[in-house]
Amino acid sequence: MVRTWFGTEEMETRPPPELDHVSLRRSRVTPPPALQEICRTDKADRAAHTHGKAFRDVVRNILGQLDNPPDVVAHPTDEVEVVAVLDWCSSEGLAAIPFGGGSSVTGGVEARVGDGYPGAVSIDLTALDRVLEIDRTSRAARIQAGALGPVLEDQLRPHGLTLRHYPQSFEFSTLGGWLATRAGGHFATVYTHIDDLVESIRAVTPAGMLESRRLPGSGAGPSPDRMLLGSEGILGIITEAWMRLQDRPRWRGAASVQFATFGAGVDATRAIAQAALYPTNCRLLDPGEALLSAGTQVAGGLLVLGFESADHPVQAWMDRTLELCRDHGGTLPEGPRFSDDGAITLSSQETGPASREGASGAWRNAFLRAPYTRDALVRMGVIVETFETSCTWDRFGEFHATVTQAANEALRRVCGSGWVTCRFTHVYPDGPAPYYSVFAPGRWGSQVSQWDEIKAAVSDALLAAGGTITHHHSVGRDHRPWYDRQRPDPFASALQAAKASLDPAGVLNPGVLLDPVH
Repeated sequence: MVRTWFGTEEMETRPPPELDHVSLRRSRVTPPPALQEICRTDKADRAAHTHGKAFRDVVRNILGQLDNPPDVVAHPTDEVEVVAVLDWCSSEGLAAIPFGGGSSVTGGVEARVGDGYPGAVSIDLTALDRVLEIDRTSRAARIQAGALGPVLEDQLRPHGLTLRHYPQSFEFSTLGGWLATRAGGHFATVYTHIDDLVESIRAVTPAGMLESRRLPGSGAGPSPDRMLLGSEGILGIITEAWMRLQDRPRWRGAASVQFATFGAGVDATRAIAQAALYPTNCRLLDPGEALLSAGTQVAGGLLVLGFESADHPVQAWMDRTLELCRDHGGTLPEGPRFSDDGAITLSSQETGPASREGASGAWRNAFLRAPYTRDALVRMGVIVETFETSCTWDRFGEFHATVTQAANEALRRVCGSGWVTCRFTHVYPDGPAPYYSVFAPGRWGSQVSQWDEIKAAVSDALLAAGGTITHHHSVGRDHRPWYDRQRPDPFASALQAAKASLDPAGVLNPGVLLDPVH
């Protein structure tokens, strides 16, 4: 596939290095006796907590370049130990970096903190992984922040409940990480962000415990939950939260619609988003994305649709959605599929060849495999990474043309060739969240600098065109230059004041969202 993309027969696949062949700087920190039982300084643990899962992280891992390892990895088993670790970091001036599943793709968990700190401690919260309490009447649960996605869902499943938040990193990311980064889930409409599922949050800060009152809604001033959501570990360490749950779905429907032009697909998607039909999946793929992710050749675009409910069959909603698609020239080579507790049937209103999965199933499977595919491509020297953003419908046409042109020009200038694909990951009544993927031949040893140059050019373009630097991947350290330009200056001052109040020593995740105080 890669030879076909770039027209070369010379492909070098590099295996990841053995840990014995990787050099780490010596730990500069000795944990106090009271914390030694939960702190580790061995090479394997420090290496595993050095990077996240961005392209530049994977490349540096393959090259054995782990330049900023934490000096200590702390594994607290309860909130009392979280407090003790954070108190130690504050008293000694050590950078304290909260760590969940380590799936950050923006440098959010890397100890890239400068020389103003005598050391860095990665605080791994995955031992705090229990569902502590379930309120079946209100359909909510109190859950510890270190629970990985599958661990969380396994504990809710016997109760017939689900959080229904499935980011692509679901298997390797935690509730606390989702909250701290305002993560987006798999579902394309309504409850797309973790923000929508929060009742209250509890966090440890150097200034004391911060816990909001558990309520379905409140107009009592600025929301303390909103202050912690998206704070990326700079204000406190989230330890638990009350989360809104849903009954596990019984009825599902899926379909895929083809369009002759990408513009027609955009218009159909907007009509669906504004019709209050609220599909669970409403992803428009351009021809390159459709071929790569769904194995489907289309002239203009492929719209992948899905509905689900725990309360009622979904065929009526699907029928109306497909009617809107036909109004914009959409065609269905395969009929929609519906299931009732796993029994899949074809709609009697649709004819044509159909398999059990179809194009929508092929896309879903490719979506789940994508991170593994990315890592395999990186080992072959390919630059493969993404930009995700959002804009309003009225400016999408110009926005898309601007960003695509900037990406293609950067790929030609930096790599000689390459290509760009686009899909909508989420859609709102007022705009889409476009997700751009880039593929280009890299030069071993230069991939990080090549990517940084491409990223700067495209990030400049999408911000200038009115988009956001991130829709759901967080800011971290890698998005900081553009985040600083996007946020209002008075808000930056207010955020800095909040950090100074909650984290007087400035030890929590230095360099994320704000400059280090040292």
